[in-house]
Amino acid sequence: MATLVPHKTLGALAVLLGLSACEMALEPHKAPITPPPAPALPEPAPEPVGPSAQSLALASYYQRVEARQISQGLMRTDGGGIDTPYDSQDIVENFERIAFYDEYIRGAGLTSAPGQISRLKRWVGPIRFAVEFGPKTDITRHSADRAEVGRYVSRLEQITDHPMSMVSEDANFHVMYYSSGDNDALVDRVRQIVPNISTSSLNVFRDIPRSIHCLVVAFSTSSQGYDYAQAIALIRSEHPSLMRRSCVHEEVAQGLGLANDSPRARPSIFNDDDEFALLTSHDEILLKILYDPALTPGMTLEDARPIVRDRARRLTGGGGS
Repeated sequence: MATLVPHKTLGALAVLLGLSACEMALEPHKAPITPPPAPALPEPAPEPVGPSAQSLALASYYQRVEARQISQGLMRTDGGGIDTPYDSQDIVENFERIAFYDEYIRGAGLTSAPGQISRLKRWVGPIRFAVEFGPKTDITRHSADRAEVGRYVSRLEQITDHPMSMVSEDANFHVMYYSSGDNDALVDRVRQIVPNISTSSLNVFRDIPRSIHCLVVAFSTSSQGYDYAQAIALIRSEHPSLMRRSCVHEEVAQGLGLANDSPRARPSIFNDDDEFALLTSHDEILLKILYDPALTPGMTLEDARPIVRDRARRLTGGGGS
C-alpha cells in the first residue's frame, strides 16, 4: 500500500503541470502559474518497541502453564525433604546418567540421543558470566533478572569451588533473555559470540518451539569437545517469575557439564517431570562431584566410577551400598 502512494502523488502533479502549460499558451500575457509543491511524504512509522503480539500471547500461555504446574504440586522450591530421600547409591547412579550421557546427539541440534554414552564434560578455566537482553524484552525486569543470575552464580561457585564471576565484558558464559520477537537479533548475536558456529547449532536458536522453555549450548575449543570454553543459555523473556528462575537454575547447571536428564533423579531439576523448580541438595552433590579435582574432562565412565562412588559416600555420610 505504501509504495502506491508516491505514484498517485506524481500522477496528480503531472496533470496539474499539463493544465498550466495549456493556460500559458492561450494567455501568454499572464504570469506563469507555479504549481503548488508536492506534499511531503509522511515519515515512516517507528518500529514498535516492546513485546510483540506473539510474545504477549506466549507470555499468557506460560502463565497458564506455571499456574497449572503449581496447582499439581510441581515446581517445588524446597530443595527436597523427608518425602524425597536418597543415598550414595542414588547419587552414583544419577551422576553417571546425567554426567556421562547426552540428552541430544552431539552436532545434530535438538535430535534426542537416548542411551548414547559420552565422556565427562566440564569447564577447566574460570567462568565469566554476563546477562543480556533482546531489544524487545520488558526493560522493567532486567535488574531483577541480573540479580537472580548473580546470586545463583555466587552459589554455584561456593558449591563447586570453581572460579566464577559476573562480568560486563569478555564473558564466556552468556545468559540471554530474548523474546519470540527477537529471533533475528538472537541469531545475529549468537553468530557474534561464536563466529564459527555450525549450522546445526545455529539452527537451535531459530524459531524455537514453545514446548522448549529454555536451553543451553556449550562449546569447546578442543577437537574432542569435552572441556567447555563458551556457553549460551537462552531464557525466554515471556516466562513468569518462577519459570524464569527455574530455567536459570537448570540451564546454567547443565551448562557446567550436567548435560542430561534422568527420570530416576529425585529430588532434582535434572528430571523432565518438573517436580522441582530450583537446584536441590541432591543436585548440589552432583555438582560437587563433577568439579572434584580427581575428575577431568574426557574421562570415561569406567575410569571415573571409583572416584564418583568414593565422593558420593563421603558427601552423603556413607549411606547406600
